[in-house]
Amino acid sequence: LVVVGTLIRLLVPQQHDAAHSQRNAMTAHSMFPPVRELSSKIRCSQWTEIQRQLSGRAGGTMNVFDRTMKRRQKKWAASLQDSDKYDYLRDEVGSRVADRVYDIARTFPLALDIGCGKSHIAEHLHKEVVEQLFLTDISEKSLRNTRRSEIPTHCVMADEEFLPFKENTFDLVVSSLRITTILVLPSVSLCCHYNPSPFPKINQVLKPDGVFIGAMVGGETLYELRCSLQLAELEREGGFSPHVSPYTAVTDLGNLLGQAGFSMLTVDIDEIQVLYPGILEVMSDLQGMGESNCAWNRKSMLHRDTILAAAAIYQEMYGSENGSVPATFEILYMIGWKPHDSQAKPAKRGSANVSFGDLSKIGQPSTKDKS
Repeated sequence: LVVVGTLIRLLVPQQHDAAHSQRNAMTAHSMFPPVRELSSKIRCSQWTEIQRQLSGRAGGTMNVFDRTMKRRQKKWAASLQDSDKYDYLRDEVGSRVADRVYDIARTFPLALDIGCGKSHIAEHLHKEVVEQLFLTDISEKSLRNTRRSEIPTHCVMADEEFLPFKENTFDLVVSSLRITTILVLPSVSLCCHYNPSPFPKINQVLKPDGVFIGAMVGGETLYELRCSLQLAELEREGGFSPHVSPYTAVTDLGNLLGQAGFSMLTVDIDEIQVLYPGILEVMSDLQGMGESNCAWNRKSMLHRDTILAAAAIYQEMYGSENGSVPATFEILYMIGWKPHDSQAKPAKRGSANVSFGDLSKIGQPSTKDKS
């Protein structure tokens, strides 16, 4: 597992409209498979509450995120008339994923983009590299708004968690910022029969010697917003609840890819810092991106006094001289290959004929030269 150093970039989003500060009220519904012994006796609302409780237990955790809520958030964000103004982060990350595709010196006859959105990756690719591309997304409106590309594309409405493709189909699978909300920690995946990680399914649809290149949000994302909200809630309400979705740590990502069967793993970290006028604009843009909190244990309401206190804390702790506040997005890029006999393999243990201690002697004059 190779971890490359951190790179910090600055992005400045478009001007914000006050009309977009309105929060979208949504109701969570169950997305887990029903239990046969209980489904006939428990009402839907009761079953949803049971799932919320299970999501917070170490021994019975099934999924951290409410997939139905995430689908509604994506659908609402795609329906905005000015939804393009919220695409600056996806466009930037999509271009960086495409750069990693160009780093591989081969042509991919058939590729798959999981959670394509408005085809943020495809618009940066050429048909000399990818000959044919399948685009999938959970939002029908996003697929209707995909941007034109010189690559022949086919749109398929599908959940990232359930890919409707046969085994050994694609030479390349890419994904940008869309697999975050169906990942859990490796310890959680091992303690339950239901594993929501998409990596085994991605490995399944790849051909042998096929490659997966993806990007997802890391665990240190929006730490400024998290800290400000927690301090404000502690001061105004005497306690705090999570208002930002949990994300996967870079230390867990390699384990998840390895458990899914990928080989020759590469993970690198990139930080993108976006400047906003204030905390309300940060929250408004997250809503416009369709990235509001969808965890089962989320708090449904944030009091006005708490928001005002959080805005003051945000400005005091992280604000710059010109009045803007930063929001940091930690992006984890990953590359994994499906095993094949032609791939390079590590030598057998104990087969080395050179000691690492001899490396320090390279360039030094030998005993004969000294004499």
